[in-house]
Amino acid sequence: MAARTKRKKTIAILTGGGDVPGLNPCIKTLVYRGYDEGIRVLGIRRGWAGLLEYNPSDPGTAPRSHQVLEPAEVRTIDRYGGTYLHTSRTNPSATRKKEAPDFLKKRFKKDQETRDFTAHVLKNLELMKVDAIIPIGGDDTLSFAERLHREGFPVIAIPKTMDNDVFGTDYCIGFSTAITRSVNFIHALRTSTGSHERIAVIELFGRYCGETSLISAYLSGVDRAIISEVPFDPQKLARLIMKDKKANPKNYAMITISEGARLIGGDMFMAGETDAYGHRKLGGIGEETGAILKELTGENVLNQRLSYLMRSGAPDSLDLMVAVNFANMAIDLFLKRTFGRMVALTRGTYTDIPLSTITTGQKRVDVRELYDVEEYRPKVMHVGGKPMFLY
Repeated sequence: MAARTKRKKTIAILTGGGDVPGLNPCIKTLVYRGYDEGIRVLGIRRGWAGLLEYNPSDPGTAPRSHQVLEPAEVRTIDRYGGTYLHTSRTNPSATRKKEAPDFLKKRFKKDQETRDFTAHVLKNLELMKVDAIIPIGGDDTLSFAERLHREGFPVIAIPKTMDNDVFGTDYCIGFSTAITRSVNFIHALRTSTGSHERIAVIELFGRYCGETSLISAYLSGVDRAIISEVPFDPQKLARLIMKDKKANPKNYAMITISEGARLIGGDMFMAGETDAYGHRKLGGIGEETGAILKELTGENVLNQRLSYLMRSGAPDSLDLMVAVNFANMAIDLFLKRTFGRMVALTRGTYTDIPLSTITTGQKRVDVRELYDVEEYRPKVMHVGGKPMFLY
């Protein structure tokens, strides 16, 4: 009697939330390393949407939901930005009826607007014979990963977000490239700002964490930096920036501002309805600030949102390094059968932490240590003993 062939262990990988440079190198490394270790790698398409929208009773939903990944298929993807597996902001634990696939709409009760389909996702993972899932995402994507872990499913998480705000790790895939892009574009904008002797207001992605504005300003040497954590007085900012402009032999000045920044007594600038994780789209504070500064100073203002340019294109060498190392760490944890963990960087050292850590706090700029609230600029006097990115 022939011996029964032992089934290969299977990992599923997905990318959720916004795309960032470094996702493709991470995916490629997971596939290559998995192949070398005899692990079958299943790519889930479009984040958690791939697992939500897969209907086991309809084989036609499979190609859009998942695919087996092998080295030959992902051989060159590390040379490019974005994510080979595509992405979404789907949250299966709070699925809106209007966004649910047709075969799941009938499960909604009358007048029920959202429904928890975690059980459906777990059933699909079981039917796909997945032994563990490796989601690559920010705190929203990983919050559902943590839910799966609490339900008893094996999870190993990899943090990514250009905002660098996943709690528990000093670094997330995508942050270095976002800062590199921002610094380069800020320097490029000096051309027009200086030629026309203007004030430039440069709005940066970063949501509720001001680190992108702070670090970009610190490295590019802009005059003032407005961050999400500190509401600002536009009249005071106008006085400061005019002082900067007059002190500059070229008679121009520059400001970075977080998309989540707000005026004293004001609210964040938001638009559209909330997404599946309860967030509305941020943006517009830069243009509003520019308009106020123009009115207060009488100066011409250049308003520029860098937005998606910060997260586009191929990763820099640091994001490439971290993406590859995080992927190898995740496979190491899988081989050791160590689940419910998130790979991380802590004070420059690669490590892993409990996945539940991400829900225990919020990562924000250490204003007391790093920001001058009176001068609206970075305050980084002593870097000894601080981690590489000042966290």
